[in-house]
Amino acid sequence: MMKKLLLSLCLLLLAQVAGAQSRELPDFTELVEKQGAAVVNISITQTVRGNRLGPQGQMPFDESDPAFEFFRRFFPHGQPGQPSIPREHESKSLGSGFIISSDGHILTNTHVVDGADEVMVKLTDKREFKARVLGTDRRTDIALIKIDAINLPVAKLGDPAKLKVGEWVIAIGSPFNLENSVTAGIISAKARDTGDYLPLIQSDVAVNPGNS
Repeated sequence: MMKKLLLSLCLLLLAQVAGAQSRELPDFTELVEKQGAAVVNISITQTVRGNRLGPQGQMPFDESDPAFEFFRRFFPHGQPGQPSIPREHESKSLGSGFIISSDGHILTNTHVVDGADEVMVKLTDKREFKARVLGTDRRTDIALIKIDAINLPVAKLGDPAKLKVGEWVIAIGSPFNLENSVTAGIISAKARDTGDYLPLIQSDVAVNPGNS
């Protein structure tokens, strides 16, 4: 009887602690609903010029080519003496961005659109637009692109000066071409000195490939 009483008491205490913790944890649903529609998926096509077979055992495929890993494993030294054969192939990559004006201005990263021959933007409502790159800044890795559209949802920009270390933060993006994937974490540090770059906000939010 005493064991059952102690077990019931422990379960009650655990339930109270869990309830208190759940009340303290943030609820991101409203934020995602308000801001998620302003997050876009960006796909890039780039023509890459290289050599299929190169001299002195040059790797015959670009790293973005699906055959690269196969060739690297089974022919690590290439085929010396083979003539160089120029070739071209299309390289595709993915990224994310967010709309900052209702007429189609979008912020993304420079490394996402750098060297792209074609930039396509897909909205959360499945519409797709061809975008043009208006400007890039390699130092801050920020790029501005533009699509021809109107009445678009706009992401509300905040004031970084008001951020506090330890605050909750989320990232909404399109990792692996998945629409509006959300991850959460905290602000780990502010004004992090990175040498040649501007002071950055450090966070432990998971940022997977395609979230840039």
